[in-house]
Amino acid sequence: MELTEKKILVEGNEVSYLDEGTGKLTIVFIHGFPFDKWMWGNQLRAFRNEYRVIAYDVRGHGKTPGNSVDFSIPQFTNDLFAFLDHLRIDKVIICGLSMGGYIALHAVEQHSDRIEGLILADTQCAADTEEARTKRMKTIESIKEKGLQDYASESVKNLFAPSSIEKEIAEVGLIKKTILNTKAENVCKTLMALASRREKCTVIENMKTPTLILVGSEDKITPLAAATKMHNLISNSTLHLIPEAGHVSNLENPDEFNGQLKTFLRSIKNK
Repeated sequence: MELTEKKILVEGNEVSYLDEGTGKLTIVFIHGFPFDKWMWGNQLRAFRNEYRVIAYDVRGHGKTPGNSVDFSIPQFTNDLFAFLDHLRIDKVIICGLSMGGYIALHAVEQHSDRIEGLILADTQCAADTEEARTKRMKTIESIKEKGLQDYASESVKNLFAPSSIEKEIAEVGLIKKTILNTKAENVCKTLMALASRREKCTVIENMKTPTLILVGSEDKITPLAAATKMHNLISNSTLHLIPEAGHVSNLENPDEFNGQLKTFLRSIKNK
C-alpha cells in the first residue's frame, strides 16, 4: 500500500504530511535540509503496522509553503507543536535528521513533557562556528547569482558516502531532485536560520528523555565526534554507528537504521 499525502491548515499555512498506522505510540519524523517528508518513506512503511508514523514538510520545504516570514529553528519548532496540536497529538517520539535534529532539540527544551523519546540522526547540539556561518553566507550569494544546480550537485557529494553515490542511485537522485524542487528563496532563508541557531549542548546535559543517537560512519557534515559529544552529555542515551553511510544514513543503510529504531522503540513501548 502506497503512502498518501495529506494537507492541514495550521495557523494560516497549509502543511503537507504523511500519516500512517494507528499504534499507541506516535513517531514524528522531521527531515533534514533541504529535503522533504519523502526521505522517510522507507521508515514509514517499515513501522506503520506497529506505530502511528508521521512525516511532514517543514515550512518552506516540499509542499508546505514558506510564506513571507523569515525562517528560524524556533519558528520551525513552534510550527511542529502547532501541527501536533491540530492533529490532537499530545505525546510523541521525535526522529529528526540533521536540521530535523536541531528542531527536535529545541522541541525537547520547550516541551520535554510531550516527548516520550528522541532519535537524533546525523545531527549535533553545537551552533555553527564562525567558519561555518561564513560558508553559509557564501552559499547564499552563489545561489542568488547562479541558482540551485551547482549547489545541488555539490550537496549530494557531501551528503552521501562515496560508496552510496555509486550504489544508491535512486536515493541520490531523490535528494538531488528534492533540492532542485525547493524554492531558491527558501533554501537561502533556511541557510540563514541554520547559521543563526543557538547551541543546545548546555540544554541536553540535564535531559532525561530516552534518546537514540545515530550517525553514519562516513558522515562528513556531523561526524562521529559530534554524535559522541551528545551521547556523553545525555545520560539516558545510546549511540550507534551506521556503517556504509554518510549524512543521510536512513537512506543509505535503511536496514541498519531501521533495526536500531526497532530496538529503541520496543524499549519505550515495553516500559
